Amino acid sequence: MDNFSYYSPTLFEFGRGAEEKVGMLTFLTGATKVMIVYGKKYAKTSGLLDRVENSLRTIGIDYIELGGVNANPTHELVYQGIEKARKAHIDGLLAIGGGSVIDTAKAIAIGVPYKGDFWDFYTGKTPVKEALPVGVVLTIPGAGSEGSGNSVITHTGDDGVPVKLSLRTDSIIRPRFAVMNPEMTFTISARQTAIGVMDMMSHILERYFTNTKGVEVTDRLAEGLLMALMSQVPVAMQDPTNYDARANIEWAGTQAHNGLVGCGRKEDWTSHSLEHEISAAYPNVAHGEGLAVVFPAWMAFMAHHKPSKVAQLGRRIFNVDEKDDRAAAIETVASFRAFVGTIMQLPLTFLDLGIENPDIESFVERLHKNKGEIIGGYYRLSADDTRQIYELMLAPSQRIAADSVEKAGA
Repeated sequence: MDNFSYYSPTLFEFGRGAEEKVGMLTFLTGATKVMIVYGKKYAKTSGLLDRVENSLRTIGIDYIELGGVNANPTHELVYQGIEKARKAHIDGLLAIGGGSVIDTAKAIAIGVPYKGDFWDFYTGKTPVKEALPVGVVLTIPGAGSEGSGNSVITHTGDDGVPVKLSLRTDSIIRPRFAVMNPEMTFTISARQTAIGVMDMMSHILERYFTNTKGVEVTDRLAEGLLMALMSQVPVAMQDPTNYDARANIEWAGTQAHNGLVGCGRKEDWTSHSLEHEISAAYPNVAHGEGLAVVFPAWMAFMAHHKPSKVAQLGRRIFNVDEKDDRAAAIETVASFRAFVGTIMQLPLTFLDLGIENPDIESFVERLHKNKGEIIGGYYRLSADDTRQIYELMLAPSQRIAADSVEKAGA
């Protein structure tokens, strides 16, 4: 096990009626005037925004609003929010929503006190040194942003090509508090529930696939979370108002991405990078759906190149009893694909995502431009390797068509 520092300062207020405490929790951050950031419908139509604002008024905290955050949030609204926040002299952010809303609020929180362009933080041009406090009222579990120091934003550069980048900090943009009432997730559709759980599972697996030895505790924590999610997601998809299933999923999503299952190990994060190129080019692709396509393909590649940890996952989660690591890994991939495609009913190929002619060369080029010539923690991947992984995401009909074009060109 590697040396590590683990700091998770977020206060979690979990359970029925938790949103009634937003005003006091915001007061405890020291904020006196906050920007409430939210999406397009739920916060208003559910009455949640009214309840939150009433809670703030009761404590004497002023506020302004910024609505309209989309999935796969982009830089335009961040710039708008920064300008609006500065003019109003706000000293805190309150996000009502899921990962996209929270990530937008975090970007604004670091952009307001910074003299330059907030995008400098995402490109690595400058480190984050300060941020306004961020509070969260979580309505869509999945991204885990309510308990992490991370944020993902898409930026359309000068060349018009979207770039989706992740900012990771230890603590500066971790929310000061997160209000989590599972009842607020009862209206989430079966599809959206599965998408969120896929995101959670991916956060766990990105940390699980490591070369670090002696991490049995974090391995078992990761496996336990995966098993809990796999047992609860079918229940919630079938009965969306099952409180315990919703509660277990929501809390697992936080544990999946607050750094706990990454303690003492080197993490991977290749699959997220592979997916970011897809949803950057196709904004209608939900991040979790993209991951449902990417992760089985990545695991299939690893089954043939570095099968040991894939095999361990299969033996401990899917009851694989093959003794040979490669054979066990191949069976694990099949079991994982079956769970994702059949139980969660998520896409498994580009075609399932509605992408008939994916520009794989463009994905590969942008991926390595953004992340480096060689990427990956568990297994070092060249452009040829990542191209193979993207090709594993093609449906059989797409592969046949691609082979035919290649042979015709030859």
